[in-house]
Amino acid sequence: MKQDQIEKHSTTQSVILHLVPGILVGCFYLLARQPVVNMGYPSLIALILAYAFILIPVELGYLLYQGKKKTGRFTLQGIISYRNSIPGWQYLVWVSVIFIAVGTIFTLLKPVDAFLQGKLFFWMPDINYGLDGVYSRTTLIVTYSLVFIFVAILSPLVEELYFRGYLLPRMKGKFAPLLHSFLFAVQHVLEPWMIITRTLGFLPILFGVRKKNIYVGIIVHIMCNTVNVVTGIAFIVKMT
Repeated sequence: MKQDQIEKHSTTQSVILHLVPGILVGCFYLLARQPVVNMGYPSLIALILAYAFILIPVELGYLLYQGKKKTGRFTLQGIISYRNSIPGWQYLVWVSVIFIAVGTIFTLLKPVDAFLQGKLFFWMPDINYGLDGVYSRTTLIVTYSLVFIFVAILSPLVEELYFRGYLLPRMKGKFAPLLHSFLFAVQHVLEPWMIITRTLGFLPILFGVRKKNIYVGIIVHIMCNTVNVVTGIAFIVKMT
């Protein structure tokens, strides 16, 4: 699908389509948080449920709906851009380079996150990842099994299709990639102190725009989210 064949969204439409899924996820999380905690699980489970019942159905459902409007059947064909193939060795090189770049940016900007959280967003509750020694090994195994499925695999896959494969190609202007990255950061409404970090940190993933290949970004995004799984597994293994 060529870029000049894609109907562009208005700026208002782009902003709404970027932000609505994140706002819905945030509302679901805030409603589910206390019931989940009362059941003896870390609040991270509420976020997982928000991904499972809101983020994935809303974003993937919208893409399939657009496919239905265009082709008469529920499909992603003709809806998702940047599906050009690249040589196998380029996947190895660019995935490694971009993953390191993203990790470096997130690490260097941790003091900025801490400052903004402490000064501006101190009133917002943290998401409890369960790694505080309060929860049983069984509870954490269940939790991080779900993290692997929904946070590390399914959510980044759907997000890349929705944000990078659908929304970004339909944005106008030469600064569209930067605005897109900013809006992607803003829609993470549960961690507003990371807006600067996410805006800059996910810019390297937009390398796929130049290569017109969405798959590099999908792999990197999954690898980034898998870091949480590795951290959880390491904690569980150390438990007596």
